[in-house]
Amino acid sequence: MRISVLRFLKYNRNKRMTLAIWYLTAFYRLQMLMVPSKSLEKKWGEKGKESPNEDTMQNYRYAYDVSLEVNRIADKTPWESKCLVRALTARYLLHRKGIVTTMYLGVGKDDEGKMIAHSWLRCGENYVTGGDGSGFAVVAKFCK
Repeated sequence: MRISVLRFLKYNRNKRMTLAIWYLTAFYRLQMLMVPSKSLEKKWGEKGKESPNEDTMQNYRYAYDVSLEVNRIADKTPWESKCLVRALTARYLLHRKGIVTTMYLGVGKDDEGKMIAHSWLRCGENYVTGGDGSGFAVVAKFCK
């Protein structure tokens, strides 16, 4: 334990972001388990609206960093941090910097024909989490 803390302090160049992502993934996962989805949707932004298709290079760079960190850390959380938790976490970090994003919720079918849900986040023309949503029909989108 001591060695991993020392490694974290010495080698992690994004300490603040790492700690924020750990906290946010736990927070959003707990929210999903405890709060009805209709109540959650009200906090996700303007329903049915989309963000602009273009953004600045500086915002793209920050979104890329957020994407890498969210996906890296969410893979290692002891709680389930799937697509919606990742999208909400990245959206919060980007919104905090004043970057407008669109979060998409979609449905599709897996290889066995079962319905599956998926969410992904877009900043400008780039997708931050969850891929580009290909293979999924968009059922809702939220701009914030």
